Amino acid sequence: AGAGHQGEAERDRESFPALCSPLATKDWSGTRVQSEVCVGIIRAVSELEETLAKEIEKLVDTELKRIPKYSVDLTLDPDTANPWLQLSEDGRRVQHLGAWQDLPDVPERFDTVVIVLGCEGFSTGRHYWEVQVGDKDDWYLGVAKASVNRKGRIAISSSQGYWALAMKKGQEYKASTTPPLPLTLDPKPKRVGVYVDCDEGQVSFYNVRERSHIYTFMEDSFKEKLFPFYLYCCDKQSDTMVICPANEKTQIKQC
Repeated sequence: AGAGHQGEAERDRESFPALCSPLATKDWSGTRVQSEVCVGIIRAVSELEETLAKEIEKLVDTELKRIPKYSVDLTLDPDTANPWLQLSEDGRRVQHLGAWQDLPDVPERFDTVVIVLGCEGFSTGRHYWEVQVGDKDDWYLGVAKASVNRKGRIAISSSQGYWALAMKKGQEYKASTTPPLPLTLDPKPKRVGVYVDCDEGQVSFYNVRERSHIYTFMEDSFKEKLFPFYLYCCDKQSDTMVICPANEKTQIKQC
């Protein structure tokens, strides 16, 4: 039997010599990567980034000239406002009172988190509005889907139906992705533009005065009506947040 196995092994070596011979190896110890090539690539990519940044600036400027035609006249819904919030008679201004109001606990009202929704919701089309945040240093603003929970503690994130830009304790800006995405904004926006394209699944934020893009959420689609929303994180009386129509004459008068 042993002789038979030896004969078969010999025949295999004759039929498949490449499988039975050790693979040739090469000594790579003397190989060097030319640093000049890497430096050239970095420089080229850097120049490409600069060119791309300039093109983006041009596109943002063009976009900011076009989207105001989708401006909507928004008001805030008092039935949704947390009892710590006070709305103006025209429904365009909201302020944290620093004191609790005895209001009816209707199903639409946020009872724990200091939020108010807009009266008008959107299920189709394009919509744009601006919010004067001024020097306020603790807020969220954006859009929320109609079915968000109004009672108890709430997580503000896109996975929970909130697409928002946030300013946290005067220190950093965030987009309400999951997990939250820190944003570096310099200078700080005092007036934020919000653009929503329901059909394309887009929510974008802009620094209006600097005419710069801040952040864009892109979804496959929105399956529910979206409502503008504002959240106050502070627990004391604060400056007023104002919804400003994207109309220059109105801006000068109200904002």
